[in-house]
Amino acid sequence: MPEILNISCYKFTPLPDAAALRDILAQRAQALDLKGTVLLAEEGINFFLAGPAAQVRAFVDALREDERFADLAPKESWSDAVPFRKMLVKVKREIIRMDHPSIRPAGGRAPSVAPATLRRWLEQGHDDEGREVVTLDTRNDYEVDEGAFEGTIDWRLNKFTEFPPALRAHKAQLVGKTVVSYCTGGIRCEKAALLMQDEGVEHVYQLEGGILKYFEETDGKFYNGGCFVFDERDALGTDLERTALVHPRPVKKHLR
Repeated sequence: MPEILNISCYKFTPLPDAAALRDILAQRAQALDLKGTVLLAEEGINFFLAGPAAQVRAFVDALREDERFADLAPKESWSDAVPFRKMLVKVKREIIRMDHPSIRPAGGRAPSVAPATLRRWLEQGHDDEGREVVTLDTRNDYEVDEGAFEGTIDWRLNKFTEFPPALRAHKAQLVGKTVVSYCTGGIRCEKAALLMQDEGVEHVYQLEGGILKYFEETDGKFYNGGCFVFDERDALGTDLERTALVHPRPVKKHLR
């Protein structure tokens, strides 16, 4: 069995002490010899980490001692080697940039749907109230090209800041449907779902844990292709094993 544990996790929670946390977490990650990226902002934390399982879990356990991070639930996958070259801990304006200050997930989440429930809805062709279910991909276009849910709505985004105007341009196609927004690990689709609610889309859910959690908790049915990841593994299949890119291209690897 591969010995390197890879985790991804985020949490929207107020962090007025983000700058101080940066130094603490950088020292902790270095002491545990971990590689990856940790992003901090006043709105929360987002991180991808890799290393031997004991060290990775020690980092998460220490984070959970802070009550703001007590319920962290990282998504896990395994690899033969560490897919990051260095350890970066940064403070940014947003942990996922949307440039829409009114969207503050720390103040309240949008409704979420569990992976198993989404799979059941897709299997039966409607949600539990009989409404048509559509999946909305909130990722960038090159990520969607590597794999997506069958029949997904794809607005060909070049960056996440394009989502708000794209929503306003295409909102009519969502009327009367149950919309499930999704992304790699949950962070983008959480903000997207909140914005859709604010813009008057009635039946909106975010896919809890994103594509990676869907792969982890279901058989991956109704998802075609791989999931682009921002590390040296490039993409993961529904079995959470590395898979070849369908459209190889030079892309700067950083956390999204």
